[in-house]
Amino acid sequence: MTGPILFINPNSSDAVTDGITAALAPLRLARGPAFEAVGVPHGPATIASAEDAARAAIDVLDMARSRPDCSAYVVACFSDPGIDVLRATLPQPVLGLQEAGVLTAMSRADLFGIIALGPRSVARHKLRLRQMGVLARMVDELPLDNASAEEVGHSDAVFDDVVRLGQNLKSRGAGALVLGCAGFAPRRGDLEARLQMAVIDPVQAAGSMALAATL
Repeated sequence: MTGPILFINPNSSDAVTDGITAALAPLRLARGPAFEAVGVPHGPATIASAEDAARAAIDVLDMARSRPDCSAYVVACFSDPGIDVLRATLPQPVLGLQEAGVLTAMSRADLFGIIALGPRSVARHKLRLRQMGVLARMVDELPLDNASAEEVGHSDAVFDDVVRLGQNLKSRGAGALVLGCAGFAPRRGDLEARLQMAVIDPVQAAGSMALAATL
């Protein structure tokens, strides 16, 4: 199939969707599938609660079904809402940010850590990690103070908080840091330079895997 790889951002933040598009730009191939990122206008600004994630799963499925022209789909939310039902429903490859980010981190280091937007996200992420069977490889997942998906990519104060949490995880043995939201994408390079460790943007991780699945 020659259609685009569609990144479905289930929140309504245009800034986050634009950040996904920018993060994918270095991965574009002259003869490969295009990347396309879309948001959900009626979604919340941030997928923060379990209810948000449950509703996002339906929104992601509806969006994917409306785009049968695509060669692959990426659930562009870190808790991978709806990924199992998409895989059971659609013939194309379906990837998720959390799975892709964690698998990439484990290819870079023995142990990894995750930074989440807030405390409510951690339990949701750990459920997915248990399903993946990789909890033994995680040092810890540390939450920000309920930052928004947009703030983590643009706020200098939040950037400093991420650095502090990243240093904590690094001091405890994490060799790779997974950024637990698509909104972090604009900050990956700066964080890696400050922390001097592998910092994984799950958007780019999923984009690389989607390319491999469609070429």
